[in-house]
Amino acid sequence: MNSLDDGKTGKLGFGGAGIGNLYRAIPDGEALATVLAAWDAGIRYFDTAPHYGLGLSEQRLGAVLRDKPRNEFVISTKVGRLLEPDPGGGQDPEGFDVPATTKRVWDFSETGIRRSIESSLERLGLDHVDIAYLHDPDVHDLGAGISQGLPALEKLRSEGVVRAIGVGINSAEAALECVEAADLDLVMLAGRYTLLERPSVPLLERCVERSTGVVSVGAYNSGLLARPDVPEDAHYNYDQAPPDVLERARALAALCRDFGVELPTAALQFPLRHPAVVNVTAGATSPEQVVTNAARMEAPVPDELWNALEERMA
Repeated sequence: MNSLDDGKTGKLGFGGAGIGNLYRAIPDGEALATVLAAWDAGIRYFDTAPHYGLGLSEQRLGAVLRDKPRNEFVISTKVGRLLEPDPGGGQDPEGFDVPATTKRVWDFSETGIRRSIESSLERLGLDHVDIAYLHDPDVHDLGAGISQGLPALEKLRSEGVVRAIGVGINSAEAALECVEAADLDLVMLAGRYTLLERPSVPLLERCVERSTGVVSVGAYNSGLLARPDVPEDAHYNYDQAPPDVLERARALAALCRDFGVELPTAALQFPLRHPAVVNVTAGATSPEQVVTNAARMEAPVPDELWNALEERMA
């Protein structure tokens, strides 16, 4: 049974990559105000990872949440990358604007995963996390993730160290292999089930059959669907969107406008239309972005638009 199916966490979650200084540094005050804005907007599911800003995201998230009633929110972090000291490491080379005083070391072993959880709890200032995701096994070593990492997480769940386990992953194909190989509560799927994309494998169908919830992240496809007008310099999958993808996104935007709905609103709500999806988690780097996401999630979308979008995507 996944840890997000009791309704307590709501439809919208908060993703912590941005407050880990993804792409640009944001001041501590702004980051903490962003987390507080999420709480004030009623968001009760928060996701982070050691990878995000070499622990900065966990530190900032914990600075706010440790003062909140522990039974009122759900928090997930990720395992698979340990942070080891790296004196004189310069700036982080992996997209986060932070000093590289530590380095990421891949470790899918049970010992490494236990160490990762313990270190995350120290940074968060909490006594437990609810959900542990194996992070990016498709990027590093899917075989080791399945043979070592997932059994280690199942063991931690059986011991009560965490309530729920899953994978945080970009590849639908790799996610399906993980779902078939282990008793997962959740799959955090990045960018693969959106207005623009559908998995080419029956991942979501198998998740329904196995009672594995899907947390959808990357609903805006790296920003491509985040603005009503789809600008020329829009990004897709963390890179410049190619012309054919821009054309498809603009056609979707025009269709949404025909029904009086902005493209980002439809993009954010779309994943929840599938029965496998239990939450859509979106990042933010300012209180204003949080408020905007919360409003988009609650904005009315007529069934006629959903029907027209389904026809367009069929």
